[in-house]
Amino acid sequence: MSMSDLLPQIREICRLFEIKPSRSKGQNFLVNERIYDDIVSAAEITNTDTVLEIGPGLGFLTFKLAQKAKEIMAVELDDQLAAYLQTGIDAQDIENVKIFNEDVLRFNLDKHLAPESPYKIVANLPYNITSIFLRLFLSSRHKPESLVLMLQKEVAERIVATPPDMSLLALSVQYYAEAKIIREVKAGNFWPEPKVDSAIIKLIVKPNSNLSVVEQVAEDKLFFRLAKIGFSAKRKMLKNNLSGGLKIEQKIIVNILEKNKFNPLLRAEDLSLEDWLKLFAALREFMV
Repeated sequence: MSMSDLLPQIREICRLFEIKPSRSKGQNFLVNERIYDDIVSAAEITNTDTVLEIGPGLGFLTFKLAQKAKEIMAVELDDQLAAYLQTGIDAQDIENVKIFNEDVLRFNLDKHLAPESPYKIVANLPYNITSIFLRLFLSSRHKPESLVLMLQKEVAERIVATPPDMSLLALSVQYYAEAKIIREVKAGNFWPEPKVDSAIIKLIVKPNSNLSVVEQVAEDKLFFRLAKIGFSAKRKMLKNNLSGGLKIEQKIIVNILEKNKFNPLLRAEDLSLEDWLKLFAALREFMV
């Protein structure tokens, strides 16, 4: 049985403030206090940290984070929830939380935080924006140090996958960050109860390389061009996808694969991140 200790309180808040959780916006409130605590401990927040919280909802997590962090920037798209949060913060005189009633995908972080300043992300994302959100923050110039996210369990499992179950999503996230699942969270821990189970995942972002920003962006672009070509046709062998996508004779590709100790019969999902980086180095000259 899940600990739905916050459910009566959450229902009451929603009744009083006429908040109707919207399925279309993916609003499912977490009603188990213990899981909030697990998220906070996974985020390893100290009193010098700036936290970007996305989807603060009714603020249960926000207030727990505020006790540990230097400052919280909470981005909430829903007007009603943002207004409710602002009321709560004003009423309790909480100094270190700022509420932004905005869409996180359009949020201008550098307007509110110096471009060199480190920050951590804690997010309870609407599941339909997961991949675009990850791409936006992981490939941005101003990357977070870490992200602790509540995701659909299936998506979390795809992100931490290893060969032979790699996907473009797994490769894209692992290229930028070390990923691990902290715990799974059954659907019964939310109200209204979603149709799928969730999981808390932590991403620790890899430090920047010694390339300039412009060079790094160009390099990343090329790498992902190769990866997209590799994954372009499911169930096809990698050599076919690469040969077609790069417009290089297949025997040249096979030759490069063999020279780098790859079996020419491999598929894209059989390669780890390290393998992809090695392959990229070998094919770099063909990617003009």
